[in-house]
Amino acid sequence: VEGLLLLARSDNQIVERKPVDLAEVAERAIDQTRAEALASKVEIRGERESATVQGNGVLLERIALNLVQNAVRYNVPEDGWVEVTTEVSDGQALLVVSNTGPVVPAYEIDNLFEPFRRLRTERTGSDKGVGLGLS
Repeated sequence: VEGLLLLARSDNQIVERKPVDLAEVAERAIDQTRAEALASKVEIRGERESATVQGNGVLLERIALNLVQNAVRYNVPEDGWVEVTTEVSDGQALLVVSNTGPVVPAYEIDNLFEPFRRLRTERTGSDKGVGLGLS
């Protein structure tokens, strides 16, 4: 429900942009996902250096949290890892999340950005969740 409300608010108003450090955003997402990762025996690793962007902190935190949660949830059970890095490369601030889970097929990538869209269960091995994804 929280995700739906956030999505509705962001679609219906001009979003105020302020400087946001992606390293701090990533750390908060990791903190909120750490217990789930430990329970699944998935290691969260990676280096986070300051990478400032102009954006809405709440929306960026929601995106980062969704990415990290999905990387933990759709991973190999036990001995999997999630790598969360932030950096500035060629003048661009980057937040990169990768894992040992199944690879998203190239033909599905565009679908990841559709609200409420979920990938087929044979890839994820689960039909849990409501598909908020990157909404």
